[in-house]
Amino acid sequence: MEFQNLMIIAISAIFINNFVLTRFLGICPYIGVSKNLDSAVGMGFAVVFVMTLASMATWLIDTFLLRPTSSNIFYIIFNAKEPPDLLYLKTIAFILVIASLVQFVEMVIQKMSPALYRSLGIYLPLITTNCAILGVTLLNLDNAYSFIESIVHGFAAGIGFTLALLLMAGIRERLELAPIPNAMRGIPIAFIMAGLMSIAFLGFSGLKIG
Repeated sequence: MEFQNLMIIAISAIFINNFVLTRFLGICPYIGVSKNLDSAVGMGFAVVFVMTLASMATWLIDTFLLRPTSSNIFYIIFNAKEPPDLLYLKTIAFILVIASLVQFVEMVIQKMSPALYRSLGIYLPLITTNCAILGVTLLNLDNAYSFIESIVHGFAAGIGFTLALLLMAGIRERLELAPIPNAMRGIPIAFIMAGLMSIAFLGFSGLKIG
């Protein structure tokens, strides 16, 4: 039953509730980095990595640092009369975690693949402010996911983001060779294709899972 729940969470995050095409989160890198497949693959892997680790780290922080429960670390260490309620720090704490992970990913890519680092440009550090990353961490808590479920949801959400990015990159590379009016080239046709892809992904909403 546990495996079935994990599969439902994964399929939902990738297809039914795709963060880009259904929830409309992370549109900036989706449009900006989908000009070619190489950049799209690099950005996709970076987002998967950050989403997965952010889901893991933020669940632990929320459970053992922010929530007023008997497992609160501050409550245990300082032997307080009652656990402190630090949930008001949730957004700040999560953004700090995401920023740290993005900084780590940026240093790794810059060291291992300078060409990819240059092609991603400003969009790589902008993962920090990518609302899809913060969105997946908050949804994990809103849906009361367990630790494993949060990791699966974060990983699947990153896969869904990468899928949308690769599909758009493939389409845009073909559109470069298509006889499109000059006024529609670039961002205008990209937004039109994004809308059509969103409509196409609505077909997954009819899936019966579970």
